[in-house]
Amino acid sequence: MQWDNEPASWRGDADHLVVDVEGDTDYWRVTKHGFVADDAHFYHRPVSGDFTATVTVAGEYATLYDQGGLLVRADDRTWLKCGVEYVDDRQHASAVVTREFSDWSVVPLDGDPEAVRVRVERTDETVEVFVATGATDEFTMIRQGYLGETETLAVGPMAAAPQGDGFTCTFEEFTVE
Repeated sequence: MQWDNEPASWRGDADHLVVDVEGDTDYWRVTKHGFVADDAHFYHRPVSGDFTATVTVAGEYATLYDQGGLLVRADDRTWLKCGVEYVDDRQHASAVVTREFSDWSVVPLDGDPEAVRVRVERTDETVEVFVATGATDEFTMIRQGYLGETETLAVGPMAAAPQGDGFTCTFEEFTVE
């Protein structure tokens, strides 16, 4: 696995990764705000064809837009980020699909869970995002999108702190099947 935008401080590996997320980091393209950000922390490996990627993410979210989850990336203009994002003083399941322009969807999570499991399934050009909270580990689909026909994508844990000074984010059990 390798880093894009390696944080100054991190420890672990794909099974248990702790990232000290730096402030002023994000992935975003144009929509509403008119800026492009391509500097969030991304620990990834190449994956070809169809796959299912899963990770458990927990963060000390405190500032608007603090986020941690999975990124599936073809290039700087085509990617999906999903997981937990801190909005309105609470955790939300979040998904952003970017194809030149970013879109964004959020769904409030009940009770600010200690950890959230995030799963992305790719079938041909389609990606689907699922989240699970609590002991049952029942996944609920929150998003379906189109990424394009790129055969090999970079896939892995991602964390960003667009507005704050940063926070600590932990990823466990990252797998790709």
